[in-house]
Amino acid sequence: MTKAHPWMANSVDDVKQEMMAALGVNEIDTLFQQIPEDHLYGKPFDLPPQLDSEVALSRHLTDVLSKNGTTADNLCFLGAGAWPHHVPAICDEVAGRYEWQTSVFGSPTSDHGRNQAWFEFCSQIGALVEMDFVGLPVYSWGCAIGHAVRMAARITGRRKVLIPAVMDPERLSVMRNYCEPPEMARHIEIVAVAVGADGCLDRADLAAKLDDSVAALYVETPSYHGVIEADPAGLCAAARAVGAEAIVGVDPLSLGVLEAPGAYGATIALGPTQPLGVHMNAGGGVGGFIASPDEERYAREYPTLNITIAETIAEGELGFGLTLFHQSSYGMRDEGKDWTGNSVYLWALANAAYMAAMGPAGFAEIGRLILSRARAAAEKIDAIPGCSVDLSQPFFKEFVVQFDSADVDSVNAKLRERGIFGGKDITGEPGIDGPAALYCVTEVHTEDDIDRLVAALKECI
Repeated sequence: MTKAHPWMANSVDDVKQEMMAALGVNEIDTLFQQIPEDHLYGKPFDLPPQLDSEVALSRHLTDVLSKNGTTADNLCFLGAGAWPHHVPAICDEVAGRYEWQTSVFGSPTSDHGRNQAWFEFCSQIGALVEMDFVGLPVYSWGCAIGHAVRMAARITGRRKVLIPAVMDPERLSVMRNYCEPPEMARHIEIVAVAVGADGCLDRADLAAKLDDSVAALYVETPSYHGVIEADPAGLCAAARAVGAEAIVGVDPLSLGVLEAPGAYGATIALGPTQPLGVHMNAGGGVGGFIASPDEERYAREYPTLNITIAETIAEGELGFGLTLFHQSSYGMRDEGKDWTGNSVYLWALANAAYMAAMGPAGFAEIGRLILSRARAAAEKIDAIPGCSVDLSQPFFKEFVVQFDSADVDSVNAKLRERGIFGGKDITGEPGIDGPAALYCVTEVHTEDDIDRLVAALKECI
């Protein structure tokens, strides 16, 4: 750096000299003598010219970002972990309130109504999944699975989990990280259960693998491919019969039309919170929730921050606060139940605003709308020569489009030329034969949007 950086006070020469004098060194390189020579980058860094004004920086960032194609400028049918849903204006308004921005988020040292807002989030998720204990959100759906599986291992004392053979590769990757390498003492073995042609867990394969060595059975409904599991209650009962936890992953927006996991015997429910008023984003947490019965054996194993409500010394007054704080990584650091890492607690406020605005009737309406629009899109795509969709099974929001011979990457490139983001290329993934893509249709897609997609697919194929 040849001159002081306009936004870094410590880059001024006088300040640097003062710091080195305090450290008793004459040059910066002295501070890095402990680094081996072969670890140092010996060439000069090929950096662009230093920007010396906010105007230049703003223009540079705008130029760089303008190279991206956005979901605002393109019609988007991508899902698989971040889905195009409408975010009501109230969600951004509530999450941007100064009361939340000035709280020390994740810390018990300040509260401007934050704890009550978190309590509302937990209460609303609990009502959705019909369970009474809900932790604050973790980073993602994948993180929620990983934490829930580790909770199950601690509760049962067992170290094996059964999962669907067809699962979102990203969620599976995160889960594998949580289950640790086989060489580690706390490793949890992951065993895949076959998925049948109907997209549901193969009951015979499950029966062969489910025994008293299993800590948990994890199942998703809707599945990664959008398929609605035929008998989740039977799956949960089978898991509980061998003393295993029945963990169910759900899309919260589906619960306006599908039965809640707590009602059919799940012992731990989890899923994403991004559909609940959080914008699609890349590189940041989109949120995942974990819920269970309000029993001590579950509550004691949560790694998250947990919120409680209690009477105060003033008659009729209630207070909100953190509970079971000591067992989290905030309270016990590396000795906590799990390390929760980055948090998405601000999104919990957006989620709470969304759920409050929707209410039970709103969830039922949006659930029916997504079902009908996804079905309509699938039927129209299935009618295109060279495309097929399995219409024999019920699905929610996402469905698989098989291509007879077209290369999915080429099709998606042609769709992008027409201002459309096609489905995720899942060619070669487990459960997929031949070229295929996973398409997502939600409440934001109109009949005209679907017709535009169908017309473009016909041209591209």
